[in-house]
Amino acid sequence: MKYQLDNRIFEVEIVKKNNKNTYIRLKDAQTIYVTTNFFSSKSYIKKLLDNNQNFLRRALKKIISKSEVENSFMLLGKKYELIFSENFQKVEIDVNNSIIYIKNDQALNKWLQIQVKELFLKRLDYNYNLFEDKIPYPKLRIRKMKTRWGVCNRASNTVTLNTNLIKYDISKLDYVIIHELSHFIHFNHSKAFWVTVSKYCPNYKIIRKQLNS
Repeated sequence: MKYQLDNRIFEVEIVKKNNKNTYIRLKDAQTIYVTTNFFSSKSYIKKLLDNNQNFLRRALKKIISKSEVENSFMLLGKKYELIFSENFQKVEIDVNNSIIYIKNDQALNKWLQIQVKELFLKRLDYNYNLFEDKIPYPKLRIRKMKTRWGVCNRASNTVTLNTNLIKYDISKLDYVIIHELSHFIHFNHSKAFWVTVSKYCPNYKIIRKQLNS
């Protein structure tokens, strides 16, 4: 059985059981599941669907919204749609249409690790060379962190950056790097520390607020 709602055609799967009531649900954006009793006719089910169109619209909207979230990806402050296909042997980015063509999730993660490492190293070099103060060149570590964007460890001479910074524009990444490099000069968050940060990132207050929102 098929059912049309607005401009969309749904496949209606009917499951008959020894039920007193009839239940309607959407599992995906193409199929309506109807669980009903053995005596329900197709005309009865159609009328029931007609009377519950607003419910179906709301359910469909939730499913589409969830699908858009699961199939989208933020890269350097821009939202891309992910198109998966086993035919894609390498990652292709259509910047104009905001689409990333990729084989599967595993290929996406592998590609992303390479992009993160290359970009973070490049921006570390760039921001390190801005500093007029003599500071050590740190070892870079990259990992996912739940509560911090970056960490400076002067004892081990390392700067750790949060992998999720790849989702934001370059200014956010640069700010975090400058913040952590400034800790090689001031290990606390004193007034002098923020003066150093502002020297190399004048709009740090705006960026910091955006990152924490």
